[in-house]
Amino acid sequence: MHLIKDNSIVVTKTQYTAEEFIQKKIVLLKDEVEPFFAVDLEDICNKHIRWLTSMPRVTPHYAVKCNDDINILKLLAYLGAGFDCASKGEIKKVMDLGVSADRIIYANPCKQSSYIRYAQEVGIETMTFDNEQELMKIKQLHPNAKLVLRIVTDDSNAVCRFSMKFGADINTACKLIEKAQEIDMTIIGVSFHCGSGQMTSKAFVDAIQNARIIMNYGIKLGFNMHLLDIGGGFPGNTGTEDYFSEISAAINKTLEEHFPDNGNIRIIAEPGRYYVASAYALATNVIASREMIDSETGNMKYMYYINDGVYGSFNCVLYDHYVPEPSLLPKNESNKKYTSSIWGPTCDGLDCIHQSIQMPKLNIGDWILWKNMGAYTISAAVRFNGLPFGKPHYFMSKQFWDSVKAAFQTIPRKYQVDTSVIRHNSCDCSNEVEDDMLPWLPEDFIEDATVVTIQ
Repeated sequence: MHLIKDNSIVVTKTQYTAEEFIQKKIVLLKDEVEPFFAVDLEDICNKHIRWLTSMPRVTPHYAVKCNDDINILKLLAYLGAGFDCASKGEIKKVMDLGVSADRIIYANPCKQSSYIRYAQEVGIETMTFDNEQELMKIKQLHPNAKLVLRIVTDDSNAVCRFSMKFGADINTACKLIEKAQEIDMTIIGVSFHCGSGQMTSKAFVDAIQNARIIMNYGIKLGFNMHLLDIGGGFPGNTGTEDYFSEISAAINKTLEEHFPDNGNIRIIAEPGRYYVASAYALATNVIASREMIDSETGNMKYMYYINDGVYGSFNCVLYDHYVPEPSLLPKNESNKKYTSSIWGPTCDGLDCIHQSIQMPKLNIGDWILWKNMGAYTISAAVRFNGLPFGKPHYFMSKQFWDSVKAAFQTIPRKYQVDTSVIRHNSCDCSNEVEDDMLPWLPEDFIEDATVVTIQ
């Protein structure tokens, strides 16, 4: 195996599951019981491969807001993805990696004026809008912008809905196109978002059909409408593969019907959770417990306190309406289950992960595994009460590492779009070390080993 010192990237001879990775890590922790993530970088590579094979006409622009982990951005930039940025901070973070401006869409329909000026300064032209006030603001601050008109969708089946906040209906969209023509602003296409965690294909089908109507109207008024942005919302949790297949098949069929591949239309999307949800598994420790008698049933019930909560990695419970599923490490197959609640470590009564769940009895010091924790978790976490949240530890099999290790080079460079899934022209890292005896190198011993350092 290989260990990347600064970023804790472990490269294994064989493929590991997150559970196997976490169990080996726990053995090395001794008395250190801070929460941590096992991040399967190989899973992200596989997701990228699946996207390109499932929807070859649609170029993914990763939604940075979903998870802005720098190593994820480096990997996706190397693989050839574009980026959906929503602020100056996100734009700067991506461009600092060497990503060119033409691979970024500023996809926030309502932007701060200083951020629009910044976008102009760094060469970002493509940005969204959905109302006349935003159109006039962009006209004043960035008159050469290439505008994408965001339309409303039916996102009633999504986990998180956006259409109550963003998007113009068809009548409003037509008026906005007329206004853009009047003030000599350039509209190049239409965008929509079917809601985060969309689980049906019909929302995408209907939105694509509506986008065709709006783009036809823009063409009629003389605009070169050549960009369609089908947004995000694609499922990414383990077990949602069939939903993704259904959605991608429906999108392909609808695109072929309304946007045939004649070389005149560029199609992009803004997947976030699709790429990162299943790649992150969180390990937490039981730090305290209480037992009490249920006043209604007379049965024993338990309260467990763990070392991460809704102000940290579990903010997805509040923000993303996520219901995380715990599993015990090591597995506890006991048939005896008790009504339990699971709480975070802060002093706030709202810091509750599960109010009622049936679980075996746990002990202080037990570890709990939480899968599918990559979307809208660490990107919104804070150190409330001064308590840490999960720290990422990355792993990947050597087969994949040999193909993508150049993504983690220290010196930023201009990433160019590469239509191949994974490039095989990686740099030589001759100071990597393999150890046939140990499946793992503990970080405590890292100074005694030959390692690769990546900033």
